[in-house]
Amino acid sequence: MSAAQRPLAVVYDHGSASAGELAVGLAASAPLVFLVRASEHSARTEQVLRQSGRTLRLTEDPEADARALARLRPRALLTFAESELRATAELAARLSLPFHTPHTAAALTDKAEQRARLHRAGLDRVRSHRVHDAAGWAAALDGLGLPVVVKPPRGQGSRAVHKVTTHGQAVALAKELLPDADGWVVEEHLEGRPGLPHGDYVSVETASTPAGTVPLAVTGKHPLVPPFRETGQFWPAALSAAEEREVCDLAVAAVRALGVTTGLCHTEIKLTPAGPRLIEVNGRLGGHLNELARRACGVDLVGWAGRLALGEELPGPLPPPRAVHFQYNSLAPVAPCTLTAVHGARAARAVDGVTGHRPYVRPGGRLPGGTGTAHLDLLWGTAADHDAMVRTLETALSRLSHEFTFDDGTVHTVHPRLTPPHPDLLCGRRPHGGPRAPEPARPPGSRGTAPSTAG
Repeated sequence: MSAAQRPLAVVYDHGSASAGELAVGLAASAPLVFLVRASEHSARTEQVLRQSGRTLRLTEDPEADARALARLRPRALLTFAESELRATAELAARLSLPFHTPHTAAALTDKAEQRARLHRAGLDRVRSHRVHDAAGWAAALDGLGLPVVVKPPRGQGSRAVHKVTTHGQAVALAKELLPDADGWVVEEHLEGRPGLPHGDYVSVETASTPAGTVPLAVTGKHPLVPPFRETGQFWPAALSAAEEREVCDLAVAAVRALGVTTGLCHTEIKLTPAGPRLIEVNGRLGGHLNELARRACGVDLVGWAGRLALGEELPGPLPPPRAVHFQYNSLAPVAPCTLTAVHGARAARAVDGVTGHRPYVRPGGRLPGGTGTAHLDLLWGTAADHDAMVRTLETALSRLSHEFTFDDGTVHTVHPRLTPPHPDLLCGRRPHGGPRAPEPARPPGSRGTAPSTAG
């Protein structure tokens, strides 16, 4: 088998690139083999993957998986799924293929370990504790004070992330979460600088080779919805040239400090009054970034990731966009419910500057609730500048609404908003231990319209 015939292996699961994006972006790189696990998601997408390459079913035995993959003699290995970073690193180590080492993958996927390593490198000043029991919880709160952020050591999409602002909330949350063998990360809350109508954080995409790491793009964010749910992004970010250099330098230093020597990384950085501070480094392409880059500058970042994995040199930095390209995601409620109707999608698409709207959840779809970021759709477009982007989004979102039926029988129609009108969660459902937003009493089955922080 010649080198050109040896495949590029992709460990696949729900992640930052869809099955269709992988098929398009990687098709020209090398023959493809997709490593998939038995899951509901892989069952829905495996047919698409098979149209682009062969599939190999992963087991719970890493040694057996490595032997099966070795027989295919892959040239390279990569993943776009956060949940598969450690497994991919283990396979790469067993087959002597370039990827994150298991040591690096551990830091990229364990928030406490990542903070510790960045702190030792002098890049991070965020005070953080890993707690497993009530005694550790009390010690962490005594050391940090309030407010704090509580998050699982592993996870994505703000899943199970809580902001704790009061003693009563801390007591109630401790009873719910502790004891826990995996522990929880308790860290000081970073207060962002005022940024409305934009969010107070950005992300930096970087590309790494053994020769070094270079920044590719800095994307701005829309304001977070409480507690820490994301509603989309835009490129370029609304930063000065000096600020952009500062966040790029911080991201590059963080990626190298964690031992990354190959592939794409997605680093989130908080903009605080004291300067940029690291939120976290993710060892893969950022979500929806491929769509944004293809539209903004004609570059397929999935394809670039494949070329990096194969040891090829990239052609150079991404060309800067000539306009502001944006994405917006409506969010599911934090309370369990069913999406019963979507109104105004066609009217939203008709707004000048909006170029597309794609639903992710159809009417009748069950939404489990929770603090994680759960997207209902993706709306995207282009504007001449950041002010025009805000006007376009506000107009489009005013035409769009989602109707939810909650488990108590109440029905709410929610209009997404670019900036959350208040800190309480959707439809008066409160964050754990927090005050309940005022809401008129309605019997089960009644209908009403509530202000939304769902985007």
